[in-house]
Amino acid sequence: MQATTKDLRLRTKEILAASQRGEEVIITFRGEPRAVLSPLPNTAKRQSQRNPSFGIWSDFKGVTPSVDEQIRALREPRF
Repeated sequence: MQATTKDLRLRTKEILAASQRGEEVIITFRGEPRAVLSPLPNTAKRQSQRNPSFGIWSDFKGVTPSVDEQIRALREPRF
C-alpha cells in the first residue's frame, strides 16, 4: 500500500490498521518514497496477552485472592 504524507496526517488510523493487518505501507512525499511503515513481528501474540502490570501485585500479601477483584474494589465509588 502507498500513502502520501497528507494521507498519513489525515487517515492515520486507517494506515495503522493496514499495517496491523500485515501490509507494508510506503509513505511518499511529492511522489517519491520516503519511509516504510511495517508491522512489528509477533503483534498478534502481544495483543492476546493480558497487561503485564497485573502481575506486579502477585507477591503482595495484602491483596485479595484475585487482582481483578482488587481493581474492582479500587474503582468502586466512594461515599
